[in-house]
This record gives sequence, structure tokens and C-alpha cells, in this order.
Amino acid sequence: MCTRCIMDTTDSEIVFDDSGICNHCRRYDEIAARKLFNGQVGERKLQEIAAVIKTEGKGREYDSIIGLSGGVDSSFTAYHAWRMGLRPLVVHFDNGWNSEVSVRNIEKVVRKLGFDLHTYVIDWEEFKDLQLSFLKASVIDIEMLTDHAMMAAMFNLARERKIRHILSGTNVVTEGIMPRSWLYSKWDIKNIKGIQKQFGNVRLKEFPTCGLITMLVLQHLRGYHYVEILNYVDYNKKEAIEILRNQLGWQTYGGKHHESIFTKFYQNYILPAKFGVDKRRAHLSTLICSGQMTRAQALEEMNIPLYNEEDFSRDKAYVLKKLSLDEEEFEDLMCLPIKSHTDYPNSQWLLPVLAAIREFIKRDGSSGIRSSG
Repeated sequence: MCTRCIMDTTDSEIVFDDSGICNHCRRYDEIAARKLFNGQVGERKLQEIAAVIKTEGKGREYDSIIGLSGGVDSSFTAYHAWRMGLRPLVVHFDNGWNSEVSVRNIEKVVRKLGFDLHTYVIDWEEFKDLQLSFLKASVIDIEMLTDHAMMAAMFNLARERKIRHILSGTNVVTEGIMPRSWLYSKWDIKNIKGIQKQFGNVRLKEFPTCGLITMLVLQHLRGYHYVEILNYVDYNKKEAIEILRNQLGWQTYGGKHHESIFTKFYQNYILPAKFGVDKRRAHLSTLICSGQMTRAQALEEMNIPLYNEEDFSRDKAYVLKKLSLDEEEFEDLMCLPIKSHTDYPNSQWLLPVLAAIREFIKRDGSSGIRSSG
């Protein structure tokens, strides 16, 4: 285990230096130095961003788009958009797994802040079949489906409405650490389609998609900006929760991303039981590196069971019923040999090529191309 955070060899790719500090801590420091702007500097940059968004959105119904899940990060992003005087269209991606608390939070946030809400409802039969395909494929990142569809839906809506600024709750201080071996590229639509073709029972017609090359074109050639607002404020998660509670009537829902019933079950049971992964290690390690928690506090929290018996029984019954699985079918899926996403059709070879193109675009100041930064 790392001597600074609590990441350990459950990440098969972890590397320690001579002081016992892991590569995740070093990478966190690098990203934080590059992307975090706190205090007066952050406030000034935030106002500069707001000025650009307002200018470009002049005369339009909305000047930006925000994805809202009802969780802390997205709700606090919406709060800061209101504080900045922006006029965002709030988009909620409903994949059929919302908890009651998240639905109430979404309603409270948009009502209190005076924003318009657009709810994108996924075709449930398609999405259900996709989730079953990923369970059958025995790959680790089942949540890739929601992440891809949510981001694709927002970018597609942004293009349709000619809104170039997408405000994101993604941030360094609560999400800066996550092993690559625990995730897969969210934009690899070839991987999604390849797994669905092999294991699925329905053709994808309504599932929103946006591939790697399309994303490069949108962000670096068409000027669509992905703005991570929380990297420009002094974002302390506990303080943010208190602000949301006091000013918006927001309610807590448990662990990170537990606003979704499936995500909660996936992170609290499927990942640790099948893949030996407890994402709390990454989440808490990030809070240690950002100074929001001590290592001792994080270790103490790791001793708390991921599920109590009552919640586990309730959530498992709900998930299995919604996916039309019985106990035996689900256990058979859990016992399948673990596969890599790259065991199926994929576009991973494109990543270094696109990264090189992205760096060239950023360096080429004479091209007139606008980078998303």
C-alpha cells in the first residue's frame, strides 16, 4: 500500500517509488498543478470563462449546457453556474436507474436556481440489453455504457441547439485518482457495438453515440468546450454538501455516484465480488491528496462494509428483477472468466494517434484552431 494514500496492489499496474509513494499520488500532483486554480486566481479565471460564455450565448435561449445527475458534483456545478449568472439548459440523462433521492435533488436544484430542465430518457429495452451484453462479456467497465450515452447525448444536444459550452462536474480534488485498469475508454463506440453484436439480442437504434474522432473534431476543430467549473473554485466536498443542503434543500444519498441504484450495486458488489476492486480506495485516496481527509480517516472508512445486509438484499432483488435475471442466471454471469475490453472489437489503436493530433493542435498557435483546453 502507498505510504501517502491508500492505493494498493489491487491495482495491478501500481508502481511505488523509493519512498513508497505510488504513481497515482505523483500523477495527482501533476494534474492538480496544471488544472487547479484556487482562491482569487480561480475566481478571476471563472469570471473570464463566464464572460466568454455570456458573449457567445448572447441572443440565444441558453448559453451553456449542464448535465445533472442529482449528485454532489453536478449539483454544485449547477449552483456555480447560477452564481456566475449563466443561462444553462440543464440536461438529465435518465437511464432507468435513478434513486428517489436523486430525482428529488434534480427537481430542487432546477426549481431553486430557476433553470430549465431537459430530461433525456433512454430506450430502456435497448439499454437493458446492452447492460446484459456487458455482463455476458465479463468486462469491468459496465458503467461505460451510461457514461458514453450521457456525454454523447449532451454533445448531440449541444450541436442541435448550437450551444458550444458544456459545463461538467468532473474535477480533480474528488476524482483525480482512478487506475486505468479499473476503467475503459468511454468514447470507444466500436467496443460497445462489438460487444453488443456478439452478446446482444436487439439492434441499437436509439442509443446515443459519439466516437473518438467525432469528439476530437467537435472539441478541437468546431470549438465545443468542455468546462470543468469545479477546478476553478475551492471545492471541498463536505462544505459543498452543506451549501447545497442549506440553499437548495438538497439531500445526501450515500456514497459517490450512489444517486444511481445500478451504480451503487455495481460499485458495492459486482466490482469487489468479481473483479476484486473497491473504488473507495481511489475516491478516498483522492481526498487524501487534496487535503480533505487524512490517511487514518480513509483507512477507518475502508473498514466499514460496503453494504449492510438489508440494503444489499433490497438492491440485489431490484437489479435482478429490472434486468429480468433470476439468482442462478446472475451467479452464472458473476462466475464467468474475466475478460478485457480489448478482447473484443475496439479502437484503442486510435488513442495515441488522436493524442498526438490533439497536442499538435494545441501547439499550433498560427492555425486559428480553438482548443477546448
